[in-house]
Amino acid sequence: MKTDTIAAIATGLSEAGIGIIRVSGRDAVETADRICRSKKGEKFLLTVKSHTIHYGYIVGCDCCGADWKDHIIDEVMISVMKGPYSYTAEDTVEINCHGGILVVKKAMEEVLRAGARLAEPGEFTKRAFLNGRIDLTKAEAVMDVIHSQSEMALSSSIHQLKGDLAEKIKDLRAKLLYEVAFIESALDDPEHISLEGYREKLSEKLCTVKDEIYRLIQSSDQGKLMKEGINTVIVGKPNVGKSSLLNLLVGEDRAIVTEIAGTTRDIIQESITLHGIGLNIIDTAGIRSAEDKVEQIGVEKAIHFVEKADLILFLIDASVPLDENDRRICSLIQPEKTVILLNKTDLKSVVDEKDVLEMAGGDHFRILKISTLEKTGIDAFEETIENMFFQGKLSSDHQVVITNLRHKEALQEAYEDLKLVEKSISDEMPEDFYSIDLMGAYAALGKITGEEVGEDLVNEIFSKFCMGK
Repeated sequence: MKTDTIAAIATGLSEAGIGIIRVSGRDAVETADRICRSKKGEKFLLTVKSHTIHYGYIVGCDCCGADWKDHIIDEVMISVMKGPYSYTAEDTVEINCHGGILVVKKAMEEVLRAGARLAEPGEFTKRAFLNGRIDLTKAEAVMDVIHSQSEMALSSSIHQLKGDLAEKIKDLRAKLLYEVAFIESALDDPEHISLEGYREKLSEKLCTVKDEIYRLIQSSDQGKLMKEGINTVIVGKPNVGKSSLLNLLVGEDRAIVTEIAGTTRDIIQESITLHGIGLNIIDTAGIRSAEDKVEQIGVEKAIHFVEKADLILFLIDASVPLDENDRRICSLIQPEKTVILLNKTDLKSVVDEKDVLEMAGGDHFRILKISTLEKTGIDAFEETIENMFFQGKLSSDHQVVITNLRHKEALQEAYEDLKLVEKSISDEMPEDFYSIDLMGAYAALGKITGEEVGEDLVNEIFSKFCMGK
């Protein structure tokens, strides 16, 4: 494991109020001390206490003597945190500069000249993991927090960062390890430890553990939506108000709105949050029979996105009769992931729910009345989405939800190993056969927390992090 001193700019390189340079490693304090000066021009970091912050200056690392003031780069605040009580569990120094691009880059150059090397992507968090301060689930949660696009995603990431998933996996592994230890002890000392009736007892315990793992696997569908957002497609024939709906949801004019049918000819995409729910919205071209080649391409794209969507918003103009274009769209969508919105209810309606259900030929759709002009019906729309995807609950509370594909695959592997144990019990195989697959499940769960992963996987995970994290 590398213990040399690394450094990186931990904040965005832009004009801002502050820019932070993070330094970590066995010589972090000594490295920072070479370029830091007090108000009197003295080096001082080697004598300060841990977890303290100090006012001073960053100077060129080769300056000395009375001319130090001529080499000042910036006026800074310097935090010193000595290991193991730091983010990386190593000695760490954070230099808080003014947030200008040039000044932060010049300060960073001096840190590197003073002896640090440029950190690899995610290397600070990787060191925290390798030093045992956090497990792999918490390390991955750090990046999830950074990338959170909705309140639900952030809440889920915070729960994982607090250790909710790690504790659940730790508990499951402890249960499996206990059974392995019991079997091994009984086989080694049959005179004092009996295996009589053990098959039935183990079956009951396995049933409980399998149920817990299965629930975690099942939560991954919800977790994916929480983390990545709901892929949402707005469809309808031309001039029903699709672009107006997009603008209303986004809160600004992103799409051109006119009375001319076919104005939207290409795909417009936006990511928004509605009451904590992330929606990745695609406004498509109006679906209709069209001779215009460009419009035809837009219609084909719309149909493609309908097939891939998690949520379909089928917009119908309630002020005009249904026609063949509406019927065609209705034949393309699936009721279980569609909300039909009867728009323009501020005008005299000639289409109601009964007409839509008759057009659907018996399919049961969720149907809501809205007016994008008067901005009515949106609250009911948001409530409907909550019920469709999250059973009306906008937070996972203390329930562990799987949001990472790697975690899901490890859980599936563990689940299959436990099914093999059950088969061995059913076939009345010797008890030592149980231990093999119980240990397989134990190892699979260990991949989640990082106790059973190789160096290559660790490097791959942390390579996706940003430079200063």
